[in-house]
Amino acid sequence: MELPTVEELAGQLAAVSGAAELGPDDAIQRNSDIDSLDLMEWLYGFQNNYPDVGADESLFNDMDDTTTMRDVHTKLVALVQKAA
Repeated sequence: MELPTVEELAGQLAAVSGAAELGPDDAIQRNSDIDSLDLMEWLYGFQNNYPDVGADESLFNDMDDTTTMRDVHTKLVALVQKAA
């Protein structure tokens, strides 16, 4: 299974939230345009597109003000490897 790139994931979250920009290494919580509802909306879309990954809200359990989409992508890659 091929996941979207980290850049694509960041772009998807930016689109969902209406954020002007979100780079793969930008801290998600430091972007004032992104809130927890945006994260859940993004996750719901990801789950619909990639149901076999098994991603859930636990992706964000240890999120702090330094967490980036690259961190989230790393977790998603680990889920895919675990499922394989």
